[in-house]
Amino acid sequence: MANRITTLFGIKYPIIQAGMVWNSGWQLASASSNSGILGLIGAGSMYPDVLREHIQKCKKATHKPFGVNVPMLYPNIQEIMDIIVEEGVKIVFTSAGNPKTWTAWLKERGITVVHVVSSVKFALKAQEAGVDAIVAEGFEAGGHNGRDETTTLTLIPMVKEQIQIPIVAAGGIATGSGMLATMILGADGVQIGSRFVASNESSAHQDFKKVVVDAKEGDTQLTLKELAPVRLIKNKFYNQVQDLYKTAPTVEQLKALLGRARAKRGMFEGDLEEGELEIGQIAGLIHDIKPVATIVQDIIMAFEMAKKNVSNL
Repeated sequence: MANRITTLFGIKYPIIQAGMVWNSGWQLASASSNSGILGLIGAGSMYPDVLREHIQKCKKATHKPFGVNVPMLYPNIQEIMDIIVEEGVKIVFTSAGNPKTWTAWLKERGITVVHVVSSVKFALKAQEAGVDAIVAEGFEAGGHNGRDETTTLTLIPMVKEQIQIPIVAAGGIATGSGMLATMILGADGVQIGSRFVASNESSAHQDFKKVVVDAKEGDTQLTLKELAPVRLIKNKFYNQVQDLYKTAPTVEQLKALLGRARAKRGMFEGDLEEGELEIGQIAGLIHDIKPVATIVQDIIMAFEMAKKNVSNL
């Protein structure tokens, strides 16, 4: 299944396991890479020394390529980038910031750079900044999301029309048929998050994984757009947010309700009532918890079957 993405990363299948906070430690990343896709460590939930430990453990657990996803909104970003270089990581996915800030610095050190965007405007900015590829993420995605609510179905062809570098589709993809659909629309590969949350190797709390498996259509909602848009499973905390919105709250009031470490409490510690439970709309199609290797093989088999079915139309 060789194409621009498999060639760029040196992987077997054009699939990237998303670097998700509190879900994507070294075990998930190494298992993903060993399965023929690109595994990512999610640095967004890690202090610098913890990130170094995860990188070192990942290097011992796999000899295949893996990368680190770095949201660029943290104060210790320089230390994080220095650790990535010191530990010899060759692939970095950046998000939540201006791609010009770090792309040249990383590429000068021999690192392949991919930036996550949610619009054509920012795809063009990322291409101008010199990134090697982009992840175009639609409104369906879990976690922090774009403000424009552009769906993957419309985002991918609009981005494809404007840029020349490889495109990785993200948002609402958990199956082989979904992968094929986005590639038909112009993507060179896919980034999958929610499906890998519900894997044996995910660092998410088992209770959170079960909530993901039990989720149905309509159980998630994008909210907190005044701070940073985030898609959440509806729970007690989500209902508190909605009740606060009825009072026309200030940004400060929203921040006060959110507090600190909500995502950790929900996804990592398993507080299903007061925690922030980030997952994509596609959770409604996720029905079990499996090893990463099985998930990848299921996706590839379904992808090949979908191709045959399309040819028969």
